Parts: sequence; structure tokens; C-alpha cells
Amino acid sequence: MRIETLSTFPGMFDSIMGSSMMRIAQEKGILEFTAHDLRDWTHDRHRTTDDDPYGGGQGLVMKCEPIFEAYDEIAASGIGKPCTIFLSPTGEPFSEALATELSVCERLLFVCGHYEGIDERAYSLADKTISIGDYVLTSGELASMVIIDAVVRKIDGVLGDEAGAIDESFYDGLLEYPQYTRPASFRGMDVPAVLLSGNHAAVERWRREMSLERTARLRPDLIASANLDASDRTFLGSLGIGGEGCSR
Repeated sequence: MRIETLSTFPGMFDSIMGSSMMRIAQEKGILEFTAHDLRDWTHDRHRTTDDDPYGGGQGLVMKCEPIFEAYDEIAASGIGKPCTIFLSPTGEPFSEALATELSVCERLLFVCGHYEGIDERAYSLADKTISIGDYVLTSGELASMVIIDAVVRKIDGVLGDEAGAIDESFYDGLLEYPQYTRPASFRGMDVPAVLLSGNHAAVERWRREMSLERTARLRPDLIASANLDASDRTFLGSLGIGGEGCSR
């Protein structure tokens, strides 16, 4: 996969893209990443990318001209037109399903806003406009890093344990079960006995039930659309949550 970003602060990506999973994915040749500097497409000595908003108001708005010029050049380079993503609180809510959808794209281009926003005309370039939550960030760089991380880890060969992604939160619509490692007892807190039993069937059922209980307690909104079977609904019923209308 080829991932590119267009922003006024391309150096913000150095740390996350040069560390851990992102670095390994690039070393393996699975991921190719480039952070483009929007200022490279400006034409004044101050390399201006923003201006006062029409109609007045506080803050600065990112100009559309450098964005369009940058897009034209970036999209024309390489193989295939990129799926172009803008980050905005007005966008489609980001989700695990959307991360999966983006993970099969050959090329992604993230256009990262800053300041008070982006000239509305630039959004005509967007294939998708995405929001990572109901709050406002200083920069789209941060939001794009979240999405890039969630997307790249879904690409085959990136995670060391390919089964790891299957057990994670939201994979089947539920939060992940509690995890433990050595020591078995620490400051009066013991690892659940079932995890030490060697009974794999019992361990799997315990994990499923803990996942159901955690989701019902912390994110009950997820239960209605989760993939549940009869035993899941029976367990939820024992917690006082029926899980009606859900099926596997």
C-alpha cells in the first residue's frame, strides 16, 4: 500500500511513521509512505497556505489553490489515482469497518487541515471525508495518524501474530476480553483460575463471556448490532441484558 499525506507540518509524521509497526511495515516493503509539504505548492516568499475568511470571523482558513495544485501533481505521479481523504468533524464517523474498507486500497492520500478550516471548494477533491470523533483538534495530522495506524495494522503481513487482530475489540462488534500475563498473583490480585486450567474450551468460553459482559457494561450500544448466538443471549440474560434481535 502507498500512503501519502499533504499538510503544512509534514514533520509531525516522523515519529509515528518511523517507529514500531509502521517502521517494520515499510522495511518489509508492505507500506510506502510519503509526507508532502503543502508549502511546496505556494508561490509567494512567505509560502502562505492560509488567509482571512470571507465574511469575517476569527482564525485563518487554508487556501484552496495550493491544495488543488498539490493534488494535481501528486495524483498524476505513481500508479493509480489515490483515494483522497479529508479529515473533518463534519465527516463520516471512523469505525473498524471503515478501517477494513480502506485497508484494501492500493493508494491513500490524506489532506490534513489546520487553523480554522479548509476552503470549502477543496472538498470537491475528496473521495471520503472522515471524522474520528465529536471534538475538534488543532490539526488534521493527528487525526490522519489515528486512521493510518488502524488501517495499516489490517494489511496482511503487518502484524506478527496474524490471529491477533481477530481477538481485538470491535472485530466481531464487541469489546475485547481482559488479558493477563505472569505473575499469576500480584499484590493480592490473581489471574482467573480458568486461564491457568489448560482447558482450552473453557478458556474460550470465559473470554467470550467476559467480552460480552464488558461490552454490556461499558458500551451497551454495541450489543444491539453484535454477532450473538443463543448461548451469548442466554449469558446476557443472566446479566439482565437479553440481546433480543441479535443473531449469528
